[in-house]
Amino acid sequence: MDNDLPPQKKKLAIGWFSFTCCEDSTILLTELLNKNFDAWRKVVDFKHMKVLKTKNDMTNLDVAFIEGAASSQKQEDEMKKIRENAKYVIAVGSCAVTGLPSATRNQFVDSELNEKIQWYIKTFSYGQKVKKLDEVVKVDDYVAGCPMNVELFTQTLDKYLKLFGII
Repeated sequence: MDNDLPPQKKKLAIGWFSFTCCEDSTILLTELLNKNFDAWRKVVDFKHMKVLKTKNDMTNLDVAFIEGAASSQKQEDEMKKIRENAKYVIAVGSCAVTGLPSATRNQFVDSELNEKIQWYIKTFSYGQKVKKLDEVVKVDDYVAGCPMNVELFTQTLDKYLKLFGII
């Protein structure tokens, strides 16, 4: 081992996950990366972000940003796995924060659930109810908006960079 190398500076290990939603916050994040990538990559380890890379790792995350609602047991199980692997979980966007608009079908009464909707629920193993993120796992912070509020997102990112002593 070469002792002349400077010590590696700690980076905030983050993951970005998307579930049932229109993925508008992911699109905004991608746009933010156009402007901020060079600065952020010095302080952030993008461990899991399918929009950026193909080799992703969800283990030992400092912060997991989760966009979207849970529309199936499979998604709920994945959200729970993310929660187990992250010190903090942030709900991003209206579907994660409030469930809506993805959870609009929860407001239908049974007589309104016609054959077509029932076919989708059965065929794709959807749950009878779409759930916002904090109905599935403990959430530490919320970044509301459809799409997410960019200023609130950057404030939240800065909050965790400071919390972990990175900036």
